[in-house]
Amino acid sequence: MLVLTRKNNESIIIGENIEVSIVDITPTTVKLGINAPPSIPVHRKEIFELIHDENIIASKSEIVDLTKLSGEIIKLKEKKKILEIVE
Repeated sequence: MLVLTRKNNESIIIGENIEVSIVDITPTTVKLGINAPPSIPVHRKEIFELIHDENIIASKSEIVDLTKLSGEIIKLKEKKKILEIVE
């Protein structure tokens, strides 16, 4: 891990297009400003971990047979049409 010392209003550059700036420093917190291209996601670590965990759960989900599902949707639509005619 690279550890750098920065003062308020100073920055570091990551790669060629990510800038991390020190916006404010208090005794208990440091506020960072991150300027990165929209194609690079930036998340707090706890949010990143939640997204990662949800992706793992989703990847283990049962595969849905889309043909069967589309058939069920068609049946529901037909049933709705029949109900509209009766009403």
